[in-house]
Amino acid sequence: MKSLRPFVGASVLLVVTALLWAQADKPEPSGVRMAPAAEKFLGGLTPAQKTQATFAFDDAERLNWHFIPRPRKGLPLRDLEGAALQAAHDLIQTGLSKAGYEQALSVMSLEEVLYLLEPGERAERRERRHPGKYYLSVFGTPAKTGQWGWRLEGHHMSLNYTIKNGEVIGSTPEFFGANPGVIDAGPGRAIRVLAAEEDIARQILKLCSPDQKKVVLVDAKAPDDLRGANQPQADVSLPVGLPASQMNPDQRKLLGELLNEYLRNMPADVEAKRRAVLEKDGLDPIHFSWWGGSERNQPYYYRVQGPSFLIEHNNTQSNANHIHEYWRDLAGDFGIPRK
Repeated sequence: MKSLRPFVGASVLLVVTALLWAQADKPEPSGVRMAPAAEKFLGGLTPAQKTQATFAFDDAERLNWHFIPRPRKGLPLRDLEGAALQAAHDLIQTGLSKAGYEQALSVMSLEEVLYLLEPGERAERRERRHPGKYYLSVFGTPAKTGQWGWRLEGHHMSLNYTIKNGEVIGSTPEFFGANPGVIDAGPGRAIRVLAAEEDIARQILKLCSPDQKKVVLVDAKAPDDLRGANQPQADVSLPVGLPASQMNPDQRKLLGELLNEYLRNMPADVEAKRRAVLEKDGLDPIHFSWWGGSERNQPYYYRVQGPSFLIEHNNTQSNANHIHEYWRDLAGDFGIPRK
C-alpha cells in the first residue's frame, strides 16, 4: 500500500503557506496604523497649523463634540493642499472602512449642494457651506504605546477615536448626517447618502402586525432631533419598543441588515469588536422603536437599543429630507468607562 506521507506533507505545506499568505494580507489593526498616519499628518504641517491641530489628551475639547455648523477648534481640511492634504485623508482612512470613507466624502460633498441651494450672498454662503470645513484634531502624542486620540468633525459628521497601546478603545460618538437626504436629478439619478438606514428600518415597521405596532410605535409625532447631542455620554434610559425576541423571522433578518449598515463604516478590527459584543449579548434583547409617520417624506425618528449600544436616527427637518444618526457605546463613549 502506498504511503500517505507525501500527500499529508504536501497538504500541511499548503495549509501553512495559506496561513502565511492570509497573515501577510491581513492589515494591521487600525490603532497601530493610526499612530504613524497621525505623525505623518502632523509632520507635514507648518508650526502654526500644528499648534491649531493639537491638544493635550485631557483637554476638555476632546469631549466637545457636535454635528451642527458651528465655529470649531482644530485644523480645517480647506487650509491644506498637496502632500499635507493627502496625509490628512490618509489619517481619516485609518479610522474608516472603504464604505465608511466613501460615506464621509459623500457627507462632505453635500455642503457644496447646500451652497448652491441656500439663499444669501455668495461669499456668505461659501463661508457657511464649504466642503473643506471639516476639522482634524489630535489629542495627546500619537505613539504605539500610551494613550492618545483624534477627531474629524464638521457639519453632519463627528468621528472620535481613542487609542491605547495601539488598540482603538473608543470609536464613539460616531455621527453621520445628510442634508439633503435625497437629491432627485431625474429618473435613475437620485442620490441618497443614508438611504439604507432609512429604508431597512421602515421595512421592519411595515412588517409589524397590529399587535406589534401597538408596541413599536411610541408616538405619532417624531421628536425634533437626537437625544444627547453634544453630550459626552449617551442616554442610558431603558429601551422602549419591540424587542427582537418578539419579531418574526423576516423582521429579525432585517434588524441584522440594519445593524450591518451601521457596523460597516468602521475599520475591520473595530467592526469585529462591536460584533463580538453583539453576538455575546444576542439579538433578543435589542429593541426597535419608532416615532412619527411611516411613509416616505413624513417626519420620523427611530431608535435601536441593545445592552451595549444605542442607535438613533432622525429625519424631521426640511420636510423630512434631513437625516441625523449616530452610534453610541453604552459602556462609555470616548473610551471612558461609564461610572
